[in-house]
Amino acid sequence: MSSSEPSGAARAATYSHGHHASVLASHGRRTAESSAAYLLPHLRADDVLLDVGAGPGSITADLAGRVARVDAVDSADAAVAAARQLVAGRGLTNVHVAVGDVHALDAPDDAYDVVHAHQVLQHLADPVAALREMRRVCRPGGTVAVRDADYATMSWFPASDALERWLALYSELARRNGGEPDAGRRLKSWALEAGFTDVTASGSVWCFASAEDLAWWTGTWAERLTESTFATSALGHGLSDRAELEALAAGWRAWGADPRAWFLVPHGELLARA
Repeated sequence: MSSSEPSGAARAATYSHGHHASVLASHGRRTAESSAAYLLPHLRADDVLLDVGAGPGSITADLAGRVARVDAVDSADAAVAAARQLVAGRGLTNVHVAVGDVHALDAPDDAYDVVHAHQVLQHLADPVAALREMRRVCRPGGTVAVRDADYATMSWFPASDALERWLALYSELARRNGGEPDAGRRLKSWALEAGFTDVTASGSVWCFASAEDLAWWTGTWAERLTESTFATSALGHGLSDRAELEALAAGWRAWGADPRAWFLVPHGELLARA
């Protein structure tokens, strides 16, 4: 098996969200339709697909219904366990889930028709190296598909000091941890730097406006602020204190209870031909 050798910096990033139950539950709401619509028209029934950073497997399982086989990898044991449970619960026989590293994928060259990563590159110290590794395992003429949020372009109404502070805190924490929270706008640039020449860049949004969606969105961020790796990492870096995190969590809940509340999350998307 051949693989690229990751640099020390490539392995240095820390996943700012962590794998607390609140994070896995949040990621578990994602579907192929909500998170990979830009890719779906390009999938074929005989494709073999690699899902990198698969998390709890909700997108993975949806993709499995559209292709011949899916191999899914995640660096966290908790995420892999959750994905395996979901796959088993759905009775899927064409999905294999394993622990894996995007910088050193356990696959030979040209192994996959499609290599997909959702909200992965923003958490890496060297996303270009990761894209090169994804390209290595993608067959010539195959597709590397990536989608990442762009935090600086998130918007909401009504205005909220708590949400403004949350965004500033998250962005600083993500960069301290070696990532890039505004990855969405950089996907095309990163792909070109990684050596791709045939790229199609686009974008889409998540919009949280219904009472149900807002209750979930605000609740998950309130819980992350006090219970997840986000909290312990912010405290460890000295970027916040427990009192502020509690206040920000309360601010999220109060903002979400406003009947006028509306929140938009923009994403960059990219299809790159290997």
